[in-house]
Amino acid sequence: MVDILSLPTVPELIRTAEDMYRLGWNERNSGNISCLLSQEESQHIADRSVIRTFPLGLAADGIAGRYMLITSTGSYFKNMRRCPEDCLGIVRISDDGQNAELVLGFENGGRPTSELPAHVMSHLSRLEVDKGHSVVLHCHPANIMAMTYVHELDDAKFSHTLWRMCTEGIIVFPDGVSVLPWMPCGTKGIGRATAEKMREFRIVIWAHHGIYGVGSTLDEAFGLVETVEKAAQIFMLTSHLPHINTISDANLAELAEVFDVAYRKDFIKS
Repeated sequence: MVDILSLPTVPELIRTAEDMYRLGWNERNSGNISCLLSQEESQHIADRSVIRTFPLGLAADGIAGRYMLITSTGSYFKNMRRCPEDCLGIVRISDDGQNAELVLGFENGGRPTSELPAHVMSHLSRLEVDKGHSVVLHCHPANIMAMTYVHELDDAKFSHTLWRMCTEGIIVFPDGVSVLPWMPCGTKGIGRATAEKMREFRIVIWAHHGIYGVGSTLDEAFGLVETVEKAAQIFMLTSHLPHINTISDANLAELAEVFDVAYRKDFIKS
C-alpha cells in the first residue's frame, strides 16, 4: 500500500511550503505548488485506481499520462505536515489530456487548487523550453506585490530595475521577469496569459497579486522566487532615497560575462 508520504517529492514539497509560509509568502490558504513526478516515482503509483476525476477545461495532451503532485484548494501551507493527505493530491493527466484523475490524497473531499489550469498550461509551456522543468509554484511575496503598485508594469523596465538591486540578480534570472497587468485569478484567461509568458520567462509576476516561478527542482524554483523577492525588497527600501551608488548597465554586462550567462541584452542600455 503506497502512502503519500512515501514518495520522495512529498516531504520535499512540505518543507518548501513551510518555508514559504514562514517567509510570509503564503498567508492563510493562499498559494499553490505543483510538481510533475519522475517516471521512477510514478511507477510506485501506476497501478492505483482513479478515485475521482476533475475536468481541466483545456487540452493537456503534452502531459497526458503524467502524474502530478499538487496542493489542494483551501489548504493552509502551515498545516501541510499535519495533514498531507488532505492538503496534497496526486493526479494523473488522462490519456486524452482532458481530465486530472485523482489516484492518491485529497481526502475528506479535497480538490486541486483553483489555479490548476494555470499550472497545467505553465507546465506545457515550460516543457517546450526545457524538458527538465517540472515544478511550478505560486505565492504572494510582499515586496514583489508592493513593487507592482509603484513601478511601470513593463517586462524590460521591471527586469532592469530588479537586476540593479542586487549583484546576483542577472546571474540567477538572466532571462528577466515578466509582469502581467491585474487580472482575476483562478481563470483560464490569466492561466493562458501566464503560460504564454512562460515561453520566454521562468518568472511571471501577477500585478497586485503575486508571482509564478518554475524550475527543475523545488529548491531551484524556490530560490528563483527568493532572489527576485530580495531584489524587490531592496528596491522598496531604497526607491524613495537618493542613490549615491548603483550597479550600472556596464556592471551588469560584466557580471553576465564573468558568470557566462545569456541575458536579455535588450533589457539594458549597453
